[in-house]
Amino acid sequence: MRFLGIIPAQFNSSRFPGKPLADIDGKPLIQRVFDQVNTSEFLDEVIVATDHDAIYAACQQLNIPVEMTESFHKSGLERIAEVAGRHPEFDAVIYIHCDEPFIMSVQIDLLAKGIMYSERTDISTLAKAIREDEDLLDPDIVKIVFGMDQEAIYLSRHPIPYYHKAPVEEWLLRQPYYKHIGLYGFRRDILLEVTGINESNLEKSEDITALRWIENEYHVRVQLTDLDSIEINTPEDLERLLN
Repeated sequence: MRFLGIIPAQFNSSRFPGKPLADIDGKPLIQRVFDQVNTSEFLDEVIVATDHDAIYAACQQLNIPVEMTESFHKSGLERIAEVAGRHPEFDAVIYIHCDEPFIMSVQIDLLAKGIMYSERTDISTLAKAIREDEDLLDPDIVKIVFGMDQEAIYLSRHPIPYYHKAPVEEWLLRQPYYKHIGLYGFRRDILLEVTGINESNLEKSEDITALRWIENEYHVRVQLTDLDSIEINTPEDLERLLN
């Protein structure tokens, strides 16, 4: 099975314009992400997908494979699907966020292993055990539940499952809870399918894209990891990182 890693890079971020080119100790963010994932033992190629001339030019200067995309895409998922559509020589695609300079190649490898685990698997994603009450109750941290076969059942911004036999401050002592790490691997044909599906009711309610796939009965395998994701969403996030 051949894997293509795609990093969608948008310049006009509302919270951090020009983020992919932000300097981190002498290297642009996009280069740090590329260097981190390019060591994966499963990725046969990594491509940056962008609609901005400055990002395209920077990648060319850094010898990072890059392709231009249309400017009308509403999400990174749509952007990577456009690039994936040009590359039928690959069997699967790993969606790599451009705002995670500390992403580890082992996370990419887990996503690839999830896709290869079974022909039944359409999409793979990651989850990490929640240890703190603060994280369990934080609506910005998406929780995920999965079955004995490690296929995702549901994701929510609310703590799930609801443990009715104890007060909430005891839930982590009674029941395992998992944080969803929003990285994904797709069979290429499935990626091209899911980008053509309209938003689902569950997705609109929770504001979680993966619910669209579950509601449409795609099989999402959950791979467990001890590694978290560290995103840079604002200039303040970058400043804290550098300090």
